[in-house]
Amino acid sequence: MEHPENDNAYKGLKVNGGVEKLDSINPYLATMKRRRAAQLSADEYVDGILRGDVTVLSRAVTLVESTSPRHTQLAQEVVERCLPYSGKSLRIGITGVPGAGKSTSIDAFGIHVLKHKGGKLAVLAVDPSSERSKGSILGDKTRMEQLAQHPDAFIRPSASAGSLGGVARKTRETIILCEAAGYDTIFVETVGVGQSETAVYSMVDFFLLIQIAGAGDELQGIKRGIMEMADGIVINKADGNNIDEANRAAVHYRNALQLFPMPPGGIRPQVLTYSGFYALGIKEVWDMIYSHLAATKKNGFFDIRRQQQAKYWMYETVNEQLRSRFYNCEGMESLLAQYERLLLEGKITSFAAAAKLLDIYDRQK
Repeated sequence: MEHPENDNAYKGLKVNGGVEKLDSINPYLATMKRRRAAQLSADEYVDGILRGDVTVLSRAVTLVESTSPRHTQLAQEVVERCLPYSGKSLRIGITGVPGAGKSTSIDAFGIHVLKHKGGKLAVLAVDPSSERSKGSILGDKTRMEQLAQHPDAFIRPSASAGSLGGVARKTRETIILCEAAGYDTIFVETVGVGQSETAVYSMVDFFLLIQIAGAGDELQGIKRGIMEMADGIVINKADGNNIDEANRAAVHYRNALQLFPMPPGGIRPQVLTYSGFYALGIKEVWDMIYSHLAATKKNGFFDIRRQQQAKYWMYETVNEQLRSRFYNCEGMESLLAQYERLLLEGKITSFAAAAKLLDIYDRQK
Protein backbone atom coordinates (compact mmCIF):
# COMPACT_ATOMS: atom_id res chain seq x y z
CA MET A 1 0.00 0.00 0.00
CA GLU A 2 1.42 3.38 -1.05
CA HIS A 3 1.74 6.20 1.46
CA PRO A 4 0.42 9.56 0.17
CA GLU A 5 3.01 11.46 2.21
CA ASN A 6 5.73 10.05 -0.12
CA ASP A 7 4.18 11.75 -3.17
CA ASN A 8 6.21 14.70 -4.61
CA ALA A 9 3.22 16.93 -4.01
CA TYR A 10 3.92 16.58 -0.30
CA LYS A 11 7.72 16.82 -0.42
CA GLY A 12 7.65 19.71 2.07
CA LEU A 13 5.83 17.57 4.59
CA LYS A 14 7.94 16.24 7.47
CA VAL A 15 6.83 12.92 8.94
CA ASN A 16 7.89 12.31 12.51
CA GLY A 17 8.65 8.85 13.82
CA GLY A 18 6.12 7.09 16.03
CA VAL A 19 6.27 6.75 19.77
CA GLU A 20 8.97 4.37 20.87
CA LYS A 21 7.58 1.08 22.12
CA LEU A 22 8.12 0.81 25.85
CA ASP A 23 9.02 -2.33 27.77
CA SER A 24 5.89 -4.06 29.03
CA ILE A 25 7.60 -4.90 32.33
CA ASN A 26 7.57 -2.24 35.03
CA PRO A 27 11.24 -1.20 35.48
CA TYR A 28 10.55 -0.50 39.17
CA LEU A 29 9.24 -4.01 39.83
CA ALA A 30 12.56 -5.35 41.15
CA THR A 31 12.84 -2.40 43.54
CA MET A 32 9.29 -2.94 44.74
CA LYS A 33 10.01 -6.59 45.45
CA ARG A 34 13.11 -5.70 47.43
CA ARG A 35 11.15 -3.21 49.50
CA ARG A 36 8.37 -5.71 50.16
CA ALA A 37 10.82 -8.38 51.25
CA ALA A 38 12.00 -6.36 54.25
CA GLN A 39 10.30 -8.06 57.21
CA LEU A 40 9.48 -5.97 60.26
CA SER A 41 10.37 -7.17 63.74
CA ALA A 42 7.75 -7.83 66.41
CA ASP A 43 8.71 -4.56 68.13
CA GLU A 44 8.27 -2.60 64.88
CA TYR A 45 4.86 -4.21 64.26
CA VAL A 46 3.59 -3.52 67.76
CA ASP A 47 4.94 0.05 67.89
CA GLY A 48 3.43 0.85 64.48
CA ILE A 49 0.05 -0.62 65.43
CA LEU A 50 -0.10 1.27 68.72
CA ARG A 51 0.72 4.49 66.81
CA GLY A 52 -2.24 3.81 64.54
CA ASP A 53 -0.04 3.44 61.45
CA VAL A 54 -2.42 2.01 58.82
CA THR A 55 0.44 0.67 56.66
CA VAL A 56 1.94 -1.30 59.55
CA LEU A 57 -1.53 -2.49 60.60
CA SER A 58 -2.19 -3.76 57.06
CA ARG A 59 1.13 -5.59 57.01
CA ALA A 60 0.39 -7.10 60.43
CA VAL A 61 -2.99 -8.38 59.20
CA THR A 62 -1.27 -9.88 56.15
CA LEU A 63 1.19 -11.55 58.52
CA VAL A 64 -1.67 -13.01 60.56
CA GLU A 65 -3.34 -14.27 57.37
CA SER A 66 -0.15 -15.92 56.12
CA THR A 67 -0.09 -19.72 56.11
CA SER A 68 3.71 -19.80 56.09
CA PRO A 69 5.09 -21.56 59.22
CA ARG A 70 7.86 -18.96 59.55
CA HIS A 71 5.24 -16.21 59.83
CA THR A 72 2.99 -18.01 62.33
CA GLN A 73 5.21 -17.58 65.38
CA LEU A 74 5.88 -13.89 64.66
CA ALA A 75 2.18 -13.25 64.05
CA GLN A 76 1.26 -14.94 67.32
CA GLU A 77 3.78 -12.82 69.22
CA VAL A 78 2.42 -9.61 67.68
CA VAL A 79 -1.19 -10.57 68.50
CA GLU A 80 -0.34 -11.51 72.10
CA ARG A 81 1.55 -8.26 72.67
CA CYS A 82 -1.41 -6.27 71.29
CA LEU A 83 -3.91 -8.17 73.45
CA PRO A 84 -3.58 -5.88 76.53
CA TYR A 85 -4.57 -2.91 74.33
CA SER A 86 -7.66 -4.61 72.87
CA GLY A 87 -11.21 -5.25 74.04
CA LYS A 88 -12.39 -1.65 74.16
CA SER A 89 -14.24 -1.52 70.85
CA LEU A 90 -17.87 -2.05 69.91
CA ARG A 91 -17.99 -5.17 67.72
CA ILE A 92 -20.98 -5.44 65.39
CA GLY A 93 -21.66 -8.44 63.17
CA ILE A 94 -23.66 -7.88 59.99
CA THR A 95 -25.27 -10.56 57.85
CA GLY A 96 -28.10 -10.82 55.37
CA VAL A 97 -29.28 -12.52 52.20
CA PRO A 98 -27.49 -11.65 48.92
CA GLY A 99 -28.84 -8.39 47.55
CA ALA A 100 -29.99 -7.14 50.94
CA GLY A 101 -27.64 -4.16 50.63
CA LYS A 102 -25.09 -5.03 53.32
CA SER A 103 -22.26 -3.01 51.78
CA THR A 104 -24.40 0.07 51.14
CA SER A 105 -25.77 -0.21 54.67
CA ILE A 106 -22.31 -0.54 56.23
CA ASP A 107 -21.29 2.58 54.31
CA ALA A 108 -24.27 4.51 55.71
CA PHE A 109 -23.92 3.11 59.25
CA GLY A 110 -20.18 3.82 59.29
CA ILE A 111 -20.41 7.39 58.06
CA HIS A 112 -23.15 8.11 60.60
CA VAL A 113 -21.15 6.85 63.58
CA LEU A 114 -17.96 8.62 62.44
CA LYS A 115 -19.87 11.86 62.00
CA HIS A 116 -21.83 11.78 65.27
CA LYS A 117 -19.60 9.74 67.61
CA GLY A 118 -16.15 10.28 66.13
CA GLY A 119 -13.44 7.69 66.69
CA LYS A 120 -12.22 5.20 64.10
CA LEU A 121 -14.03 2.44 62.24
CA ALA A 122 -12.78 -0.88 60.81
CA VAL A 123 -14.71 -3.15 58.41
CA LEU A 124 -13.65 -6.81 58.27
CA ALA A 125 -15.13 -9.82 56.53
CA VAL A 126 -15.57 -13.54 57.09
CA ASP A 127 -15.67 -15.40 53.76
CA PRO A 128 -15.27 -19.20 53.85
CA SER A 129 -15.44 -19.43 50.04
CA SER A 130 -12.51 -17.09 49.46
CA GLU A 131 -10.01 -19.74 48.33
CA ARG A 132 -12.31 -20.87 45.55
CA SER A 133 -13.77 -17.55 44.45
CA LYS A 134 -11.21 -15.12 45.92
CA GLY A 135 -14.11 -13.60 47.84
CA SER A 136 -16.37 -10.70 47.02
CA ILE A 137 -15.31 -8.10 49.57
CA LEU A 138 -13.30 -6.24 46.92
CA GLY A 139 -16.55 -5.64 45.07
CA ASP A 140 -18.19 -4.69 48.35
CA LYS A 141 -15.42 -2.18 49.01
CA THR A 142 -16.26 -0.31 45.80
CA ARG A 143 -19.82 0.07 47.13
CA MET A 144 -18.54 1.60 50.37
CA GLU A 145 -17.65 4.78 48.52
CA GLN A 146 -17.72 7.15 51.50
CA LEU A 147 -15.90 4.88 53.95
CA ALA A 148 -13.27 3.96 51.35
CA GLN A 149 -12.24 7.63 51.23
CA HIS A 150 -12.62 8.42 54.93
CA PRO A 151 -9.29 8.89 56.79
CA ASP A 152 -10.64 7.23 59.96
CA ALA A 153 -11.99 4.10 58.23
CA PHE A 154 -10.10 0.86 57.58
CA ILE A 155 -11.64 -1.68 55.16
CA ARG A 156 -9.90 -5.04 55.07
CA PRO A 157 -10.58 -7.81 52.52
CA SER A 158 -11.07 -11.25 54.01
CA ALA A 159 -8.37 -13.88 54.21
CA SER A 160 -8.03 -16.71 51.68
CA ALA A 161 -7.62 -19.41 54.30
CA GLY A 162 -9.73 -22.05 52.61
CA SER A 163 -11.71 -23.15 55.68
CA LEU A 164 -14.27 -21.32 57.75
CA GLY A 165 -12.37 -22.02 60.97
CA GLY A 166 -9.15 -20.60 59.55
CA VAL A 167 -10.76 -17.48 58.12
CA ALA A 168 -12.78 -16.82 61.28
CA ARG A 169 -9.80 -17.28 63.60
CA LYS A 170 -7.72 -14.86 61.54
CA THR A 171 -10.60 -12.37 61.57
CA ARG A 172 -10.79 -12.59 65.37
CA GLU A 173 -7.04 -11.93 65.61
CA THR A 174 -7.43 -9.03 63.18
CA ILE A 175 -10.04 -7.54 65.55
CA ILE A 176 -7.41 -7.53 68.30
CA LEU A 177 -4.92 -5.73 66.04
CA CYS A 178 -7.51 -3.15 64.98
CA GLU A 179 -8.52 -2.46 68.58
CA ALA A 180 -4.88 -1.98 69.57
CA ALA A 181 -4.57 0.49 66.66
CA GLY A 182 -7.37 2.60 68.14
CA TYR A 183 -10.39 1.45 66.12
CA ASP A 184 -13.31 1.71 68.54
CA THR A 185 -16.09 0.49 66.21
CA ILE A 186 -15.60 -2.71 64.22
CA PHE A 187 -18.00 -4.17 61.67
CA VAL A 188 -17.60 -7.86 60.87
CA GLU A 189 -19.47 -8.71 57.68
CA THR A 190 -20.36 -12.20 56.51
CA VAL A 191 -19.89 -12.38 52.74
CA GLY A 192 -20.03 -16.17 52.71
CA VAL A 193 -22.91 -18.55 53.41
CA GLY A 194 -23.63 -21.50 55.69
CA GLN A 195 -21.92 -21.51 59.07
CA SER A 196 -20.20 -18.14 58.64
CA GLU A 197 -23.02 -16.48 60.57
CA THR A 198 -22.29 -18.69 63.60
CA ALA A 199 -18.59 -17.79 63.39
CA VAL A 200 -19.35 -14.06 63.27
CA TYR A 201 -21.86 -14.30 66.13
CA SER A 202 -19.10 -15.83 68.25
CA MET A 203 -16.89 -12.73 67.95
CA VAL A 204 -19.25 -9.72 68.16
CA ASP A 205 -21.26 -7.85 70.79
CA PHE A 206 -24.28 -7.18 68.57
CA PHE A 207 -25.43 -9.32 65.65
CA LEU A 208 -27.48 -7.43 63.05
CA LEU A 209 -29.57 -9.25 60.45
CA ILE A 210 -30.39 -7.24 57.30
CA GLN A 211 -33.43 -8.26 55.26
CA ILE A 212 -35.40 -6.86 52.33
CA ALA A 213 -39.10 -6.77 51.57
CA GLY A 214 -40.94 -7.64 48.39
CA ALA A 215 -39.07 -10.89 47.73
CA GLY A 216 -42.01 -13.23 48.23
CA ASP A 217 -42.61 -14.87 51.58
CA GLU A 218 -40.67 -12.67 54.00
CA LEU A 219 -39.65 -15.61 56.18
CA GLN A 220 -38.83 -17.95 53.31
CA GLY A 221 -35.21 -18.91 52.78
CA ILE A 222 -33.93 -17.74 56.16
CA LYS A 223 -32.93 -20.32 58.74
CA ARG A 224 -34.48 -20.16 62.18
CA GLY A 225 -31.01 -20.43 63.71
CA ILE A 226 -29.92 -17.11 62.19
CA MET A 227 -33.03 -15.35 63.47
CA GLU A 228 -32.42 -16.77 66.94
CA MET A 229 -28.87 -15.41 66.88
CA ALA A 230 -29.92 -11.92 65.75
CA ASP A 231 -29.85 -9.15 68.35
CA GLY A 232 -31.70 -6.90 65.91
CA ILE A 233 -33.40 -7.25 62.52
CA VAL A 234 -33.59 -4.37 60.05
CA ILE A 235 -35.54 -4.21 56.79
CA ASN A 236 -33.56 -2.34 54.13
CA LYS A 237 -34.81 -0.40 51.08
CA ALA A 238 -37.74 1.15 52.98
CA ASP A 239 -38.08 4.03 50.53
CA GLY A 240 -40.33 5.16 47.68
CA ASN A 241 -43.01 2.65 46.71
CA ASN A 242 -41.42 -0.02 48.90
CA ILE A 243 -42.22 1.59 52.28
CA ASP A 244 -45.50 -0.29 52.77
CA GLU A 245 -43.87 -3.61 51.81
CA ALA A 246 -41.04 -2.97 54.28
CA ASN A 247 -43.50 -2.18 57.08
CA ARG A 248 -45.48 -5.36 56.36
CA ALA A 249 -42.25 -7.38 56.40
CA ALA A 250 -41.35 -5.85 59.75
CA VAL A 251 -44.72 -7.00 61.17
CA HIS A 252 -44.07 -10.55 59.89
CA TYR A 253 -40.68 -10.65 61.62
CA ARG A 254 -42.03 -9.22 64.88
CA ASN A 255 -44.75 -11.88 64.94
CA ALA A 256 -42.21 -14.62 64.20
CA LEU A 257 -39.88 -13.45 66.97
CA GLN A 258 -42.70 -13.72 69.51
CA LEU A 259 -42.70 -17.48 68.93
CA PHE A 260 -39.00 -17.84 69.77
CA PRO A 261 -37.73 -18.32 73.34
CA MET A 262 -36.28 -15.30 75.11
CA PRO A 263 -32.61 -14.78 74.11
CA PRO A 264 -29.92 -15.52 76.74
CA GLY A 265 -29.34 -11.79 77.26
CA GLY A 266 -32.96 -11.30 78.27
CA ILE A 267 -33.66 -8.73 75.54
CA ARG A 268 -36.01 -9.53 72.67
CA PRO A 269 -34.71 -8.27 69.29
CA GLN A 270 -36.28 -5.19 67.75
CA VAL A 271 -37.33 -5.01 64.09
CA LEU A 272 -36.81 -1.69 62.28
CA THR A 273 -37.04 -0.39 58.70
CA TYR A 274 -34.55 1.92 57.01
CA SER A 275 -32.99 2.84 53.67
CA GLY A 276 -29.25 2.42 53.33
CA PHE A 277 -29.16 4.06 49.88
CA TYR A 278 -30.99 7.21 50.99
CA ALA A 279 -29.61 7.09 54.58
CA LEU A 280 -33.10 7.11 56.10
CA GLY A 281 -33.66 5.66 59.57
CA ILE A 282 -29.93 5.17 60.22
CA LYS A 283 -30.06 7.01 63.57
CA GLU A 284 -32.87 4.75 64.76
CA VAL A 285 -30.81 1.65 63.93
CA TRP A 286 -27.88 3.00 65.95
CA ASP A 287 -30.22 3.91 68.83
CA MET A 288 -31.40 0.29 68.85
CA ILE A 289 -27.79 -0.99 68.94
CA TYR A 290 -26.73 1.38 71.74
CA SER A 291 -29.86 0.62 73.75
CA HIS A 292 -29.26 -3.13 73.47
CA LEU A 293 -25.61 -2.82 74.50
CA ALA A 294 -26.46 -0.58 77.45
CA ALA A 295 -28.99 -3.15 78.66
CA THR A 296 -26.56 -6.09 78.32
CA LYS A 297 -23.84 -4.17 80.16
CA LYS A 298 -26.31 -3.36 82.93
CA ASN A 299 -27.48 -6.96 83.41
CA GLY A 300 -23.93 -8.37 83.03
CA PHE A 301 -24.56 -10.36 79.85
CA PHE A 302 -22.07 -8.25 77.84
CA ASP A 303 -19.13 -9.60 79.86
CA ILE A 304 -20.58 -13.11 80.00
CA ARG A 305 -20.91 -13.15 76.21
CA ARG A 306 -17.28 -12.11 75.70
CA GLN A 307 -16.12 -14.76 78.18
CA GLN A 308 -18.14 -17.42 76.36
CA GLN A 309 -16.64 -16.28 73.06
CA ALA A 310 -13.09 -16.56 74.42
CA LYS A 311 -13.80 -20.10 75.63
CA TYR A 312 -15.44 -21.00 72.30
CA TRP A 313 -12.36 -19.89 70.33
CA MET A 314 -10.03 -21.81 72.62
CA TYR A 315 -11.83 -25.05 71.77
CA GLU A 316 -12.15 -24.10 68.10
CA THR A 317 -8.39 -23.53 67.94
CA VAL A 318 -7.73 -26.89 69.59
CA ASN A 319 -9.97 -28.62 67.03
CA GLU A 320 -8.32 -26.80 64.15
CA GLN A 321 -4.80 -27.60 65.37
CA LEU A 322 -5.62 -31.30 65.87
CA ARG A 323 -7.05 -31.50 62.37
CA SER A 324 -4.01 -29.74 60.91
CA ARG A 325 -1.54 -31.99 62.74
CA PHE A 326 -3.37 -35.14 61.65
CA TYR A 327 -3.39 -34.26 57.94
CA ASN A 328 0.19 -32.95 58.01
CA CYS A 329 1.52 -36.02 59.80
CA GLU A 330 4.37 -37.71 57.92
CA GLY A 331 3.10 -40.40 55.55
CA MET A 332 -0.57 -39.59 56.22
CA GLU A 333 -1.28 -38.60 52.63
CA SER A 334 -0.35 -42.05 51.27
CA LEU A 335 -2.18 -43.79 54.14
CA LEU A 336 -5.33 -41.83 53.40
CA ALA A 337 -5.14 -42.86 49.74
CA GLN A 338 -4.56 -46.50 50.74
CA TYR A 339 -7.57 -46.67 53.09
CA GLU A 340 -9.69 -44.75 50.62
CA ARG A 341 -9.08 -47.50 48.05
CA LEU A 342 -9.99 -50.19 50.59
CA LEU A 343 -13.14 -48.26 51.44
CA LEU A 344 -14.21 -47.92 47.80
CA GLU A 345 -13.51 -51.62 47.19
CA GLY A 346 -15.84 -52.50 50.04
CA LYS A 347 -13.09 -54.15 52.11
CA ILE A 348 -13.48 -51.86 55.12
CA THR A 349 -16.14 -49.60 56.60
CA SER A 350 -15.79 -45.83 56.95
CA PHE A 351 -15.69 -46.06 60.74
CA ALA A 352 -13.11 -48.83 60.81
CA ALA A 353 -10.90 -46.94 58.34
CA ALA A 354 -11.10 -43.79 60.46
CA ALA A 355 -10.28 -45.74 63.62
CA LYS A 356 -7.21 -47.37 62.03
CA LEU A 357 -5.94 -44.04 60.69
CA LEU A 358 -6.31 -42.44 64.12
CA ASP A 359 -4.51 -45.38 65.74
CA ILE A 360 -1.61 -44.97 63.31
CA TYR A 361 -1.50 -41.23 64.03
CA ASP A 362 -1.48 -41.84 67.80
CA ARG A 363 1.44 -44.27 67.50
CA GLN A 364 3.47 -41.82 65.39
CA LYS A 365 3.15 -38.93 67.83
